[in-house]
Amino acid sequence: MACPLCDADGGQLVWRGEKLRVIRADEAGFPAFYRVVWNAHVPEFSDLDAGARLHCMDAVTVVEQALRQHLSPTKVNLAALGNMVPHLHWHVIARFGWDSHFPAPVWAAAQRPSPPAQEAAVRARLPQLEGWMQSQLAALQAP
Repeated sequence: MACPLCDADGGQLVWRGEKLRVIRADEAGFPAFYRVVWNAHVPEFSDLDAGARLHCMDAVTVVEQALRQHLSPTKVNLAALGNMVPHLHWHVIARFGWDSHFPAPVWAAAQRPSPPAQEAAVRARLPQLEGWMQSQLAALQAP
């Protein structure tokens, strides 16, 4: 069976390393929705050895830190579901009190329209955020 995360990056590529990559997902209403994707096809986090698990979580931490430092979100959501795409990837999503779904999960029903001005303000900060993220990810040592 074809895997969309093996066949393509899965979104706007922000950074690619030997073991994993970070992409910005195109999710309407969530301008700072990132995924840390393990490059090799493995379905579960426990398929990785201890060093690879640490490397993966270090990358997730860098993405979370970038969101917190550059956007000051209300909350950062982390999830590794894989129900639809059984290829190891972590969702790292900046959440704001004004977003259309907050405080509910991003996959819940919208509670209000998402305000275009606030979304645009977040998007305007992404280049600086992603530059910082790239430098930090490049410093991580792959196992």
